[in-house]
Amino acid sequence: MLRHLTAWPVVIAALGGVAAAALAVGVQHVPLATTWQALTSYDAGDGLQAIVREQRLPRLVLGLVAGASLGLAGALLQGLTRNPIADPGLLGINAGASLAVVVAMWTLGVSTPAQVVWFAVAGALVAAVVVYGAASLGFEGATPVKLALVGAALTATLSSVVAAILLTDLTTFTNYRFWMVGALVNRPLSLVPTVAPLAVPGLLLAFASARFLNAMALGEDVARSLGFRVERGRLLVMLAAVLLSAAATALAGPVVFVGLIVPHAARALVGIDYRLVLPLTALLGPLLLLGADVVGRVLSRPQEFQAGLVVAFLGAPVLIWLVRRGRQVAM
Repeated sequence: MLRHLTAWPVVIAALGGVAAAALAVGVQHVPLATTWQALTSYDAGDGLQAIVREQRLPRLVLGLVAGASLGLAGALLQGLTRNPIADPGLLGINAGASLAVVVAMWTLGVSTPAQVVWFAVAGALVAAVVVYGAASLGFEGATPVKLALVGAALTATLSSVVAAILLTDLTTFTNYRFWMVGALVNRPLSLVPTVAPLAVPGLLLAFASARFLNAMALGEDVARSLGFRVERGRLLVMLAAVLLSAAATALAGPVVFVGLIVPHAARALVGIDYRLVLPLTALLGPLLLLGADVVGRVLSRPQEFQAGLVVAFLGAPVLIWLVRRGRQVAM
């Protein structure tokens, strides 16, 4: 119990430190005093304050929203499918968003983040509807195994179509590769109100699903015996995960591994109770994404590694460890 209690102030303090670093650290170092002045008594004529307010503050806000959304979506999908390596990419959400963005760039010449966001959201939602609808067919409805299999099949199919388009059009490939890598840079702060109608309901549904996910961890029969309507619960959890994933993908692109790593870290800190896991993932997601963004700025000055690349570099070993751990448990 003591370990659970101490986890919260440690994580909150770490997130506060990373947020301060996100405003102060970069190609151009900004003293903390100047950073504070940029937030409290902004002087547009001060170049350093302008960097904080116009460039780094939007990255911080987008990182907070996208990170929390990805972390929560991953926790929801892992609880729903009872699959420890589930993340938003499992259900074809990222692939659907990617295909919609590529088609928009290829046919309509879309390139700015404000234009891309709508196509990313639409593609993610359509892909999720297709996966859930296909998995619902037949006996027992949308079971975790069927959701994972249909999602994997759709991801493979859509990824092939994306690759085919990119190989035939260099301009589309050039525009798409900046979005595909996953980043917080060059995204306007105005994107946050745009995706708020997705992120806020997704957040509320996620926290409301905690008791249902706790029951599902004991098995579907137990959940039914406790009075939960399993099919309805699955649909609501799926809806919450899709809304959060769509919002995060629209803001930062298809960032991988945040939804995979963060739920495992949360469970290691506070146990398996989703009433604690979900709020903690909403803090750990931004901590990881913003931390990766800061590290990317420092590693290759005066250039930057995008946050999506840094997270992927960290996430690949974690995925290998989870697979090996699963084999050992199975044996």
